Amino acid sequence: MTTDILSLINQYKALHLEDVIDYEKFNLIAIDHHSTRIEGSTLTEVEAQVLINEGRTPKGKPLEESLMVRDHHTALLFTLEAAKKGDAISVDLIQKINAEVMKSTGKIYNTMFGTLDSTKGLFRKGNVSAGNTYFPNYDKVENLTSELVKLVHNMMVQDISIEEQLNLSFDAHYHLVAIHPFYDGNGRTSRLLMNFIQAKYRLPLAIVHSENKAAYIEAIVKTKETEDPEHFRIFMRSEYISLLLSEIDKYQEMIKPSKGRGFSFLI
Repeated sequence: MTTDILSLINQYKALHLEDVIDYEKFNLIAIDHHSTRIEGSTLTEVEAQVLINEGRTPKGKPLEESLMVRDHHTALLFTLEAAKKGDAISVDLIQKINAEVMKSTGKIYNTMFGTLDSTKGLFRKGNVSAGNTYFPNYDKVENLTSELVKLVHNMMVQDISIEEQLNLSFDAHYHLVAIHPFYDGNGRTSRLLMNFIQAKYRLPLAIVHSENKAAYIEAIVKTKETEDPEHFRIFMRSEYISLLLSEIDKYQEMIKPSKGRGFSFLI
């Protein structure tokens, strides 16, 4: 990691964002918007804001998409509160995050082991694939998730650099997606796990921008094919740097002194 990203983190933290009305709320809604857009929601960011702030669903859009956005916001608040309280990463926490993500849109799956309600954060009891990508056999899911939790926890109890903190959040994100422990909501849950780790370290929260969905999927696939985590890390660093630069620029533009006549109403 270059010193540029460390410098950007410091610049971001130095901004007086607490003076910007509802900055944190709108920042969280941006996370909701992009994460659910990746999964198929067609709500615009403004529609997501109105939904979260006022409870109004957009006309002409499927209700399920509004439910997806609303549940993601609830899951995000739950995730950040868990980090704030000092909760440790655990299998139970990951399952609870998934349960919040799928609360209103989850389905009932009939399996050879009986009926499974995907709104409960239960591990899948069947094999799944996405395109040409096949995920681990269902009977390996619980052990793989436990191993991931153990590895992340062991890193988090050590004194590690900011570079290692970010890489840990990116790696946890990738590995949970690669395990695909749930029937649905794996991407959203994995991105929230990444945000949980970042919140624990008091780092700015990363966003995977929905317009970069193709590059995001390509980075996941390439990492899986090569078993080299650097492919996914490079993608996520790029997303992170882009986000920090954008937020710093927007803040500086906001506080920039007016030139000439300044603002005037057009009537």
